[in-house]
Amino acid sequence: MTSKFNSDSKSAAQSAVGRISRRTFSAGLGAVGFTAGVAPFNIARAAGGPLKVGVLLPRSGYQAGIGQDCQRGVDIAAGILKDLGLPELQIINADTETNVEVARSRAEKLIGEGVQLLVGAFDSGQSSAIAQVAEQKGIPYVINIAAAPPITEQGYKFVFRNFPTAPMILTDAFKNQKEVFALTGSAPKSVAFLHVNDTFGTAMAKGIGALMPKFDMPYKVAETISYDPAARDLSVEVAKAKASGAEALLVVSRLNDAILLTREMVKQRWSPMAIMSMGPGWYEDQYLKTLGKLSDGPMSFTPWYDPNKPLSKQLEAALAKAHPGVNLNTNHVYTFEALLIAADAYKRAGSTDPKALADAIRATNITNNVSPGPGIMFNAKGQNDKLKDSAIQNRGGKLVTLAPKEAANAKPVWPLTPYNKRA
Repeated sequence: MTSKFNSDSKSAAQSAVGRISRRTFSAGLGAVGFTAGVAPFNIARAAGGPLKVGVLLPRSGYQAGIGQDCQRGVDIAAGILKDLGLPELQIINADTETNVEVARSRAEKLIGEGVQLLVGAFDSGQSSAIAQVAEQKGIPYVINIAAAPPITEQGYKFVFRNFPTAPMILTDAFKNQKEVFALTGSAPKSVAFLHVNDTFGTAMAKGIGALMPKFDMPYKVAETISYDPAARDLSVEVAKAKASGAEALLVVSRLNDAILLTREMVKQRWSPMAIMSMGPGWYEDQYLKTLGKLSDGPMSFTPWYDPNKPLSKQLEAALAKAHPGVNLNTNHVYTFEALLIAADAYKRAGSTDPKALADAIRATNITNNVSPGPGIMFNAKGQNDKLKDSAIQNRGGKLVTLAPKEAANAKPVWPLTPYNKRA
């Protein structure tokens, strides 16, 4: 990927074939227009055309795999939004290059080019920078994925987050861990805690220290180890975790380091009772496909989706059609829901005016959604505080949901099968 705005990816074009009645291309920005063709929006479209949505994602750099996975949530949105009777969105893609300052400059350029709403950017640091720009320019910004609490604690009027904060993730993680322990009749007495030292990882580490005592967890933290998410060698970190004598591994990771950690555990012949992730990385398709049978067993306590909701099944089917062999995951779900929020607000506002859009987003009440919980709505801070997280497990190249009970579709496999006993 280059630092220029991305043109339409081949996969995005293919996924839209037969489902989009008209495409609109902007040669300089590589935009694709999603046309719903729904009669009630002809007036709004005639007045201002489709809503221009700038989607900022790390399509290059060390988070490129996840950014490109989030893009799949964009790819499959058009047909589903049309089925839901929602209006046209014109998607304009931008690459943050996994860099905070690039994210900031891309947001400024998108707004300068006429974008009326922003979506992104997976990473908390990049999302914080974009939020500052959006608020300054008075352009609505819907965060797809980013958990650092301060983003929605600034008193912003144009920033909205349909993703749980780090304390929300931790609260549900501890609850769902205890539910899994109850189901298995077993729990570790100690854990080694490894975490990335970026904005998200640091926020999670602070949250664990503050929240864990409130939940009377059955384990203690034997060792806390931080590391750079861009590290290419984690042998020392794994050796420290193993030497701690911890029965299980508690992690806050990204994709590349999750792969490195697993390979290093295999190399050092360490198979803990459980790997419990509270973040991305371990459930990513690239993790599953890269490691094969070695990917089985880790549990992620993370924002996910409710597999029992009708819209989840529709989203899963759309992804399977557009990207065969790709498992539906957090990246797709929350990127799709960000676009769902944008289209729903555009429909109710009947206008592309930024203030009207922000007012409409603030009044959002979407109950036909994908993420766990009662639906999508925002508090006075612009945070959806009704979201629930899930416990999921890697199982034969797929992901199954273990908890909470109302969103579960499988029972846990416990303990982790030792790496040296796998075919």
